[in-house]
Amino acid sequence: MGAQPPFSRSPQCGHVLLGARRIDDPPDSGVRCVSTFVGRREAGHRERQEAVGEVISLADRRRQRAGSRPEGPAPRPVLYYDLTCPFSYLALERADRLLHRVRWRPTCADALHRGDPWAGPAGGRAREAAERRAAKLRLPLVWPPNHPGAEQGAMRAAHHAAELGRGGEFALAAVRLAFCGGFDLDDPEVLAEAAAAAGIPLDDCLRAARDPALDAPALRAARWLLAAGADRLPVVRLGRVIYSGEQGVAQAAAMSRTPVRRRALG
Repeated sequence: MGAQPPFSRSPQCGHVLLGARRIDDPPDSGVRCVSTFVGRREAGHRERQEAVGEVISLADRRRQRAGSRPEGPAPRPVLYYDLTCPFSYLALERADRLLHRVRWRPTCADALHRGDPWAGPAGGRAREAAERRAAKLRLPLVWPPNHPGAEQGAMRAAHHAAELGRGGEFALAAVRLAFCGGFDLDDPEVLAEAAAAAGIPLDDCLRAARDPALDAPALRAARWLLAAGADRLPVVRLGRVIYSGEQGVAQAAAMSRTPVRRRALG
């Protein structure tokens, strides 16, 4: 899971003695500063006061900083998924309720994992984990007979749907057909059902499914996530933070609801 950015710890006292202005406070920042003077010394009947620091009001500082950085909307979340991934299915079922204005990015799981993540003993353990998680969420989970199967056509169609602004509708219809109905997503009739649910013209959807050039975006997305430190799908990117795994949807939703945390997402 992507590491969350650290938060600065707020001092508990009302004022802080500073020897110099912090570098993130510009000279015209408007922070109220009161100089304090100690150490009177006489030299040649002249008195000199030596400034040793500045006292600032933390309440004034917080008000000023809040005013200089108006609170805007939360960063728009990006959800990376693979239609062959049951954890992506579980995330998609919840993403539209928990997150707002999601961008949908079909992503090649094999490229992220550098191989088939469902092969061998590790794949068996992953299936068991998916079944336990589905039971906890009270969602059905049916394994397609040929899972994970070669479903490049469906992933291409998913990219086409996202380009049309119907990525969420298509992806959710497709994973429900796969993991609730056990259907093969590369079957043209099944793709037609997903396209109809998403409101996409059927001919365009099937044409996209046959276009190998549409494999590239899913591969690029996987390589970007790999470089960013993601280790599994689905992934939610929120601003500068990424959350790997199905539970990342809830974590990202919690992060986006808190104003202070939203600013940390930058």
